Amino acid sequence: MDEQNNVRRVGRELKYKGAILDVYTDHMEFANGNKAEWDFIGHKGAAAVVPVTEDGRIIMVRQYRNALDRYTLEIPAGALDYVGEPGIRCAARELEEETGYRSDDLEWLITIRTTVAFCNEKIEVYAARNLQQSHQHLDEDEYVDVETYTVEELKEKIFGGEIEDSKTIASILAYDTKYNRK
Repeated sequence: MDEQNNVRRVGRELKYKGAILDVYTDHMEFANGNKAEWDFIGHKGAAAVVPVTEDGRIIMVRQYRNALDRYTLEIPAGALDYVGEPGIRCAARELEEETGYRSDDLEWLITIRTTVAFCNEKIEVYAARNLQQSHQHLDEDEYVDVETYTVEELKEKIFGGEIEDSKTIASILAYDTKYNRK
């Protein structure tokens, strides 16, 4: 049997509409006749950036994350303003808003699907070089500390369990693999 025909969605029911995500119940049917309800979270998408200083350090942001009830160390990132907004535009905006730096030198690094089992969130990640000092434009409910680290320091924090954010881990390791190969 063709695996593409084993499962099909026969309905999607909106349960909650939020600012950046929507929660649905998907009604599924399987080739063997079984039926199930699966949770689905629709996300409008996001972008992130690995900002690299002239001396090769990475600019990171430390901010409070309500889901974890603690501060986390992450690369700058944020939700798209609208579905279909170019990721590079969002990444440039988030870079300046969160770090106070801007760049016209952004290069696509990787695309991440954060939780493929129940969410369609897609994060396009860019490396930013030739940073120019600007100023932060934080939202009213945003408090962000800006810190810089070497890639080796960040890898120690990843493998030591201090950095747990998946987009940050994937992006730092991808950056290191792509640009620091020996």
